[in-house]
Amino acid sequence: MLSNLQKPRWLGIVSNFFSIWQSPSVRSFVLMFFLGFAVSLAISACSSNANVNTASSPAASPNPATPTTNASAEVRIGYQKAATVLNALKGKGELEKALAASGATVKWTEFPAGPPMLEAMNAGSIDFGYTGEAPPVFAQAAGTPLVYVAYEPLGPKAEAIVVHKDSPIKSVADLKGKKVAFAKGSNTNYLVVKALEKAGLKYTDIKPVFLTPADARAAFEGKNVDAWAIWDPYLAVAEKAIGARILTDATGLAPNRGYYLASKSFVETRPQQLKIVLNEVTKTSDWAKSNPSEVAKFLGTELGIDPAILEVAEARKEYGVLPITDEIIAGQQQVADAFQKINLIPKQINVKEIVWKDNK
Repeated sequence: MLSNLQKPRWLGIVSNFFSIWQSPSVRSFVLMFFLGFAVSLAISACSSNANVNTASSPAASPNPATPTTNASAEVRIGYQKAATVLNALKGKGELEKALAASGATVKWTEFPAGPPMLEAMNAGSIDFGYTGEAPPVFAQAAGTPLVYVAYEPLGPKAEAIVVHKDSPIKSVADLKGKKVAFAKGSNTNYLVVKALEKAGLKYTDIKPVFLTPADARAAFEGKNVDAWAIWDPYLAVAEKAIGARILTDATGLAPNRGYYLASKSFVETRPQQLKIVLNEVTKTSDWAKSNPSEVAKFLGTELGIDPAILEVAEARKEYGVLPITDEIIAGQQQVADAFQKINLIPKQINVKEIVWKDNK
């Protein structure tokens, strides 16, 4: 047997280790240490897998275009007081009741005309609105993310170019060199373009004066402009209260349709709420069509206009919340092409690209 001096050093280390391992407290400590280390590794592995799965999951990076009811969202609607259906819907409060089931509320914002309303849509301030045929053309050309969702037939007799009753202007051709007031980018902007074209004049042959209806009326009454292109009910007011003479209405020139429009994000992410809105708009439109006297009384209070004058406007207006057909798209494309031809919009646009596919 080897003496202690002759034993290799490693044999002593092993002997000492086994001596120490005989202690129960040491064995417990080592076992607890390795158990804790194993648990830590397991937790770390699970956490890493969760992070990987979350990063690759659609829920981790939600697609903004994924349809949802957005139950708690606010539906923001732009309207004009003279636009009967939306104004009446606001007054009745039926939309609020219909959307309450989904937890949504309604915010109404008034605009003097269609162009500023669509500017607000471009800024993300409203989700839904109604304008004449020209504003969405200008908006699309400017890159506004909007969608046509329905239309109202209105009728060509519901807009016209008027002159003073004692004006020497007898025809559209006589407007050459004259000041003509209208809202820029409005449906009457298109009427002016088509009326001049038919009369053999260019758009540059007149002096456009861009004014909202209220300002245009003041300018017209003060004879600061020679003619005024305007829509009902302001047209009826110009005839009956001011004594204006109709130079031409839109018959044979422009269809004069109204359009219900929604922001692209509203259409893509909240289609069910859009359908609720359209359903309530349709109900109100049907009511207005069947109750012209009630509509005249309502608008008389809203606009401060004699209901008898408003009944004149109601008699020549058509109602309806109708789907956008190929025929309607073609008509709206003609509006866009006419504006592009005379450089009122900077580029050619394709109306069909922004029509709601679920509108039929």
